Amino acid sequence: LRASLGASLGATFPQDTPKKNCSLSKYRFLLPQETRAVQKMKEHFEQIMLLSDRQCNTRLFHRKWKTAELLVPDRMKLVEAELDFAINMLELPAEPKFNEARQRPLVFLTQAREDVRDCMATGHVPSGKLRHWLQKLETAKETETTGCLEASAILHLFQMLNNLQCAALRERC
Repeated sequence: LRASLGASLGATFPQDTPKKNCSLSKYRFLLPQETRAVQKMKEHFEQIMLLSDRQCNTRLFHRKWKTAELLVPDRMKLVEAELDFAINMLELPAEPKFNEARQRPLVFLTQAREDVRDCMATGHVPSGKLRHWLQKLETAKETETTGCLEASAILHLFQMLNNLQCAALRERC
């Protein structure tokens, strides 16, 4: 109806539905080998982590709301932002043993981000709570140390994976 109405009126509407090749079903239940790889990487990071450079002023992943409270398009945007953040932190130069431990999770998270992007509605305006968190993330990127950001991303990977599952479950989350 929208398309025919828009065409008849000469107007265009932003696309507000996901692309045709959207499929997040594989993230409803994460494969054990993927979660083990993330756990192994996280444990390795915790062993080598130097706390002096990793203290944060921002509690980036402490939120007063739950992902399930967000509308599905907001969940997609949240997960995309979280995955993008985590991937950027995992791509930082690292010592050889950690570099090896992060390879599989990095491939998995990169694929998940691309799959989420295929399911995102264009033209969606995030809710106030999500906009506030996205702004908090941008501010943290500008004001926190790289060590703080890296630790925040890696130590909260399982929260991000839970959010990915919630996005994949859509209304059933």
